[in-house]
Amino acid sequence: MNKRWLRRLDFPLIFASLAIIVMSLVVIGSATHANAPSDNRFFFVERQGIFAVLNIAFAVFCMNFDYKMLERYAKQLYVINLLLLLAVMLFGHSALGAQRWIQLGPVTIQPSEFAKLIMIISLASLLQDKVGKLNTLRELAPIALFVLVPFMLVLKQPDLGTSLVFIAIFFGMIFACGVNLKILGGIFFAGLAASPVLWHFLKDYQKMRIMVFLDPNVDPLGSGYHIIQSKIAIGSGMIFGKGLFSGPQSQLNFLPENHTDFIFAVVGEELGFIGAAALLLLYLIVLIRGMSIARDASDTFGMLLAVGITSMLAFHVLVNVGMTTGIMPVTGIPLPLMSYGVSSLTTNIMALAILINIHMKKQKLLF
Repeated sequence: MNKRWLRRLDFPLIFASLAIIVMSLVVIGSATHANAPSDNRFFFVERQGIFAVLNIAFAVFCMNFDYKMLERYAKQLYVINLLLLLAVMLFGHSALGAQRWIQLGPVTIQPSEFAKLIMIISLASLLQDKVGKLNTLRELAPIALFVLVPFMLVLKQPDLGTSLVFIAIFFGMIFACGVNLKILGGIFFAGLAASPVLWHFLKDYQKMRIMVFLDPNVDPLGSGYHIIQSKIAIGSGMIFGKGLFSGPQSQLNFLPENHTDFIFAVVGEELGFIGAAALLLLYLIVLIRGMSIARDASDTFGMLLAVGITSMLAFHVLVNVGMTTGIMPVTGIPLPLMSYGVSSLTTNIMALAILINIHMKKQKLLF
């Protein structure tokens, strides 16, 4: 690495992202050491750490290439994306009532995680020539259909949380393209009007999640259990927390999925308001840098990539923190770079590597 290459890096984004990863490893270690499924008490944190190092090394290698190479393979990536999602339906294995994973030797991957980043790349390629040209529903319809196909495949698994990420990416990117705001308003109000009809298409457990969101005590030992225990954990942490390896909700296994979807509750319980606020500040830095990179991108494709990635990360943080604190329904959306999971970690590190690459390209043109 030469000094000129290093000067082009986005250090605030890098440091904030690495800080989240380090915090993740510490919290995962605390959350799982008492109930790891092997003789190794730190099985989960070691596994996450290994894949974090491998992904970071691969991301550094990829930053030597121009992100515009992705545009050449956008169509092929979109097809591969659909094939992977179809493979899940045909050959995937089930867990927790959903069929979302494919086993590759010792590693279990979740194609719907990679599908989000592939969707951003392929949609950015499709939209780059349509900036300022999305003024009617007829012009917007092909774009919506482009997103609808993978959306439906993910929804079929079923994975409502991840499928909603596609919607967030779609709206973020068409907004950046200057879509007619009257159209967005019409879609929003049409969605509200159709909500009573859509309710009948939801599965029973999805309906119960919405009912539990409104009142967790509707099913305190079933669907409402997660959110009740999460709120107890966060509230009991108060200002400074109970300390690592000392949170009773997490350590005594009252808090389900404490190293994946509900890891923010562990942060709140063991590190308190201070730790939770520090984590949210790190995410704020990442999102602000993402928006700045989108604003300063040297081309439309790069701008749309940055907007899509930032929209994805923002939606994940908003929904995950919202569900653990009880202000949003519970959905299976992990907290970026924090929640345990190889597929999620890989997707997010690669997404951040693309953001840094877009920034480096702009800096190269300036200097």
